[in-house]
Amino acid sequence: MSPDVESRAIVDWPAIARGALVGLGLIIPITILDAILDRRIDDFEDSGWRVLIALLIMAAFIPAGGYAARFTPNAPLTNGALAGLGAFAVWIPFRVLIWLTRDDNRGLVSGNDPILRPGQIFGFLVISTALGMVGGYLASRRQRPDDARS
Repeated sequence: MSPDVESRAIVDWPAIARGALVGLGLIIPITILDAILDRRIDDFEDSGWRVLIALLIMAAFIPAGGYAARFTPNAPLTNGALAGLGAFAVWIPFRVLIWLTRDDNRGLVSGNDPILRPGQIFGFLVISTALGMVGGYLASRRQRPDDARS
């Protein structure tokens, strides 16, 4: 491998894992809030809370990607996208655990009103990747104090 290729870290798995954990740290409380509100509000499915919760979960992918990109200035978009995707992938088991602890007879991926629809999963895969990349881009555009002096 040439020295030029070795000098630039394309995929930094520890940075991606840290970014995914940042995203997960934001998503889990939002998901718990979603479960609590669903129990407390009679018509939760038709309320504005559902949209707000979805937007908050989506917004959590941006800091996940940004945090990963801070550690990989040579490939912020790649690592940001993978951190956003990782945050979603790690969130799914927690979402399943919340589903298991609730007693409302909803299916997981099938049935009349499943908790995780296949189209919804695909949509979140795309959105988490894209918003993680946005976070990576924003982190790469932030000027560091070392760069301002030179």
